[in-house]
Amino acid sequence: MRELVFALEYAPGTNAVADILGANPETTIRSLSCHVSSDHLWRVDHVTGGDEALSDLTNTVADAEYYTDCLARRDCEADWETDILDRSDDALVLYSYWTRTPSCTSIPHLALDHFGDGLIFQTTWVGHRYEWRIIAPNDTTYHAFRNAIEAEIDDTTGVTFVRVGDAEETTPDDSSAALTGEQDAAVRAAVDHGYYETPREIETYELAERLGIPGSTLSYRLRRAEAKLAEAYVSERNPSAAPPSSNI
Repeated sequence: MRELVFALEYAPGTNAVADILGANPETTIRSLSCHVSSDHLWRVDHVTGGDEALSDLTNTVADAEYYTDCLARRDCEADWETDILDRSDDALVLYSYWTRTPSCTSIPHLALDHFGDGLIFQTTWVGHRYEWRIIAPNDTTYHAFRNAIEAEIDDTTGVTFVRVGDAEETTPDDSSAALTGEQDAAVRAAVDHGYYETPREIETYELAERLGIPGSTLSYRLRRAEAKLAEAYVSERNPSAAPPSSNI
């Protein structure tokens, strides 16, 4: 299998979801599943963040004039629906279904047109950066697909192609080294707000208030994230001495 990793970069004021995420750096959207047919697209996404950001996202994606994966630069008259499958104070699960029209397309549909069936999609959206990872058959070539994306997006959206190569080369041997969505969001927010600066620009309780979570929860997530990152750092430089993994 081969993979293509690329990211859309939205300019401020050009994408409603990107603007909400940009104003709430602790909030992250990750795909749990994404499926496409010639005429339809359906997906489930897991969102983590503060309660206010989740409410703003809920209202935005439910708007009849907005759909996250639509690349059209005009009204494409597509039909879609977004439903809330689950909601808590700091997490949201969204189900979305979209019917394609001749004047509107999406990244999964462009991939289907160029690569055929059997594709795997993974997405992560933080701030104004919406990153895609597509797994496709070994004989896949990406040049025409890249041109198609660049032709669809407008001048307010940049696209950066990060990597093309064998999927096995970037598949971790131990998935426990990866941060959870909550840990990733906590670390990103801590960096953005100067938590790791010297002297520290924000205290734990202040950052927790910004994120809308208890201070003890934030401290725990940061500690677990820091432990995983430290273990991964040591393992990368001395694999034979890698410490036992933690599944917490």
